[in-house]
Amino acid sequence: MILTSLRVDPLELERRTGWSIKPEGACKEDRCVPLPSDGGTDGAIDARVLADRLGMPLIHDEASRLWCLGPAAGGRALTSARAPELVLPDLDGNAFSLASLRGTKVLLVAWASW
Repeated sequence: MILTSLRVDPLELERRTGWSIKPEGACKEDRCVPLPSDGGTDGAIDARVLADRLGMPLIHDEASRLWCLGPAAGGRALTSARAPELVLPDLDGNAFSLASLRGTKVLLVAWASW
């Protein structure tokens, strides 16, 4: 969910993630996660609280002044948009480091047989 501020509209949250805000908290299917009741008068929810309570990553791109929230990952969420160090053989069998591309845009494509 791309955000322009840290205040999330509950209807937009439900439309884009499936999480609805109810009196018992944020709910999706048969799960409900309690949320603090100190929301603002506009009914919006703090994205930082959602990220913490729902196990969603919350990443900020300062250059574009945008935030990215989600998806819920059951505690396995990335904490940043930085790829880990990765060294794999190239087509000739030589070691190739992803870090050698630092500063350029990179598209990684992964495939698994399962």
